[in-house]
Amino acid sequence: KKKTVSFSTMPNDRKLNSTAACISFMLEGCELKKVRSNSRMYSRFFVLDADMRSVRWEPSKKDLEKAKIEIKSVKEVRVGKKTPILRSNGLSDQFPDECAFSIIYGDNYESLDLVASSADVVSAWVMGLRYLVSYGKHTPEAPGTGHPSLRTSWISSVFDLADLEKSGRIPVSRAVQLIKALNPGMKTSTIELKFKELQKASERPGAEVACDLFVEAYCELCTRPEIFFLLVQFSSNKEYLGLKDLLMFLEVEQGMEGVTEEKCLEIVSKYEPSKEGREKGYLAIDGFTRYLLSADCSIFDPQHRKVCQDMAQPLSHYYISSAHSACPLEDNFWGHSDISGYISALGLGCRSIELVLWDGPEGEPVVYTSPSAASCVPFRTVVGLIEQHAFAASAYPLILCLAVRCSAPQQRLAAQCLRKTLGEKLYLEPPNPAASYLPSPEQLKGRILIKGKKLPPGCEDSEGDVSDEEEGWEPRLGQGDREVPEGGGPRRVRLSRELSELVSLCQAVPFQDFESSRRGQRYWEMCSFSEVEAGRFANEYPAELVSYNKRFLSRVYPSPMRIDASNMNPQDFWKCGCQMVAMNYQTPGLMMDLNAGWFRQNGACGYVLRPAIMREEVSYFSANAKDSLPGVPAQLLHLKVISGQNLPKPKGSGAKGEVVEPYVCAEIHGIPADCAEHRTKTALQSGDNPVFDESLEFQINLPELAVLRFVVLDDDYIGDEFIAQYTIPFECLQPGYRHVPLQSLAGEPLPHATLFVHVAITDRRGGGKGHRRGLAGRRGRRVREYTSTKATGIKAIDEVFRTATQPLREATDLRENVQNALVSFKELCGLTPAASMKQCILTVAAWLLHSDSAPSVTLNLAEQYPPMEAQGPIPDLLRKVLTAYETMIQTSRTLIESADAVHGKLIQAQQAG
Repeated sequence: KKKTVSFSTMPNDRKLNSTAACISFMLEGCELKKVRSNSRMYSRFFVLDADMRSVRWEPSKKDLEKAKIEIKSVKEVRVGKKTPILRSNGLSDQFPDECAFSIIYGDNYESLDLVASSADVVSAWVMGLRYLVSYGKHTPEAPGTGHPSLRTSWISSVFDLADLEKSGRIPVSRAVQLIKALNPGMKTSTIELKFKELQKASERPGAEVACDLFVEAYCELCTRPEIFFLLVQFSSNKEYLGLKDLLMFLEVEQGMEGVTEEKCLEIVSKYEPSKEGREKGYLAIDGFTRYLLSADCSIFDPQHRKVCQDMAQPLSHYYISSAHSACPLEDNFWGHSDISGYISALGLGCRSIELVLWDGPEGEPVVYTSPSAASCVPFRTVVGLIEQHAFAASAYPLILCLAVRCSAPQQRLAAQCLRKTLGEKLYLEPPNPAASYLPSPEQLKGRILIKGKKLPPGCEDSEGDVSDEEEGWEPRLGQGDREVPEGGGPRRVRLSRELSELVSLCQAVPFQDFESSRRGQRYWEMCSFSEVEAGRFANEYPAELVSYNKRFLSRVYPSPMRIDASNMNPQDFWKCGCQMVAMNYQTPGLMMDLNAGWFRQNGACGYVLRPAIMREEVSYFSANAKDSLPGVPAQLLHLKVISGQNLPKPKGSGAKGEVVEPYVCAEIHGIPADCAEHRTKTALQSGDNPVFDESLEFQINLPELAVLRFVVLDDDYIGDEFIAQYTIPFECLQPGYRHVPLQSLAGEPLPHATLFVHVAITDRRGGGKGHRRGLAGRRGRRVREYTSTKATGIKAIDEVFRTATQPLREATDLRENVQNALVSFKELCGLTPAASMKQCILTVAAWLLHSDSAPSVTLNLAEQYPPMEAQGPIPDLLRKVLTAYETMIQTSRTLIESADAVHGKLIQAQQAG
């Protein structure tokens, strides 16, 4: 009798939420494709024997005894394309990674390579087989029997507490509230429906439920198969994680260092709901799920939640969070006047605010928050607000950019108001002419700097004319008192001495060209560029703009054409080192997400240190580089998007029915060579908790400037397709299994809405894109790219730097030999290049544990370069693994022992140069 079950069309009640469910699925059997070494695929029906001691397949040319694998001979079960046959070029494009798995068995480590119709089928076989392999010595009873598990007893105890009448039954409504309380974010309707289904199936309708039904409903609703699968992988008894299991998971998968059993016990007592589990130090599936969802396990590295960068560099070495003109809450042209925009911008860590001063009707200056006559606010009020909130979110300096459009008498009042209100906070010390760089954010803590025009040095009068190239706020309501000179040229405006004297470290000057700035601009002078002008420089003179920004601050403001207050892409200017990119904080969307996400990485203090390549005196960097940058090792981001939780419906969507059909887009924003976007397939009819199970890969050439943005969209939309987003700097990513806390379009957190992902970051192995699989296909094909020096055309200098050519080649060889040896070792262990050394050693240990004729292998950790040696005869695969290990140790040793000398030669050449 041939039965095939395809998981993708399985009714929803057939959810794999226990090992028992996996084993009963295997006992029924299903169709899988068997892959031969000649890369051909054959459909066969695979089934687990009733005695659970072997797996058979049919039809087969072999006799029945040959067409089977005994469970006790299985060494390992691998998920994905992790064997040479599945990696071979003919096959890898025919099916996705998550639909393949391999069974490694027998004393010669042969592999049976299989392809299933969906990732769910793979999970069922892999989970079931791993369970049987661990319990091979004492075959488990038929699934579902035996003593109540830790989990069942805990859920029953919750039920007993709720059973106030002690009648053994509780009202359905109370049962629904209980499950909702244990699993916040789950919809009431989903829970009610589950009780109805179960009551109908067990023929026990009514307004009350008994304990067994409550337990069943809880387990079916609250077990996430992908987390259960993870638990089974690390658990030594397939029921829960002991302290050693948890420690192994944290070190090996989550990349945590220095984890102790005490730390694991803390985690258990914090997250394990059952009293018994807490006492015995066990983390069962519910506690494990809670832990993975908690802030302790967030994708955002907690080190970056506080100021973690060097704050003692010159001001020009930082990106500074900047707001454009008044930040009214509505947009520029149809808005109402409201100054709470200033408070919210300061609360978000904004460190540069622009104020445009106009003549006010009462004889004192005003600030307009939109162009209507009614929307003016006294300058006094705004300054008072700034004084109150300036350092609420960050202690580092605040820069007020003044654009003066009012008469000299009102300017005097403005200056008095600033001095009086801001007092000690106002920074008035004149710049030190002997220095060549601005002071640091650390030195300027708690100070407010004024950016504006100054009267020329020779001017003795109480006011004078200065040029005005600032961004054009249109003259409003007939206030056109600024003279436009005959024959064009910049406008002139009157400036009072009082206001001029408040400007110290941020004196606004017009920009001529890069050469003039190099010769004549002083470090306390700064230029503003319109978005169009800055964009032209970024495209035509990217290297010059980066050099310019090493010493001088530059501010980029949006084009006046953006009448809808839309935002420019800040990355376009950050990549050239521009420190202040002025954003319309009131306009949500992609650009504001990038800005908000970016400034989160240094304790949200409004300052982010620029990449070293943009700060060093001698370094050449062009933002438009097409590939990897000299001196910056490129990295690969391996991102697996596993599932989504409690996704809301798109706002304002007239989407059909309740069900969202989501897909996830992962975008990298950074230098042009890094910008990329990959999407998952759509999860159809998946309710609020879709499973994607898809792997995406990105190459990142300048990690320090890269930002990763997740966007969840609806494929079934009418109207609005946006569901949620989250933006995070690449440098803040934590490796391992992580939940992404999703946010709305305006950047507010969406309660309980998350994406479950796995993150791994590796060095790009010796150039080339990271996609090429298969050991044979990769070797010998790539020509190494060696770093060379850029000729300056000055003979003496070029000759000095030419001495670095040889050591640069040596350095590249040393590094790439190690990287290639590492990858070969990982692939022979059946792991991806993203795996860690701990995972490799664990895998080899697991093979040896599961073999009866166990060859003994020793690893001598007392030696500086620990050898791994086998005693006695060993199978071919194991010999290859040991050889690859030896190569890896030797190439590492060569690198460690030669590095100082090579580095010395490079430093010598650099210093001579």
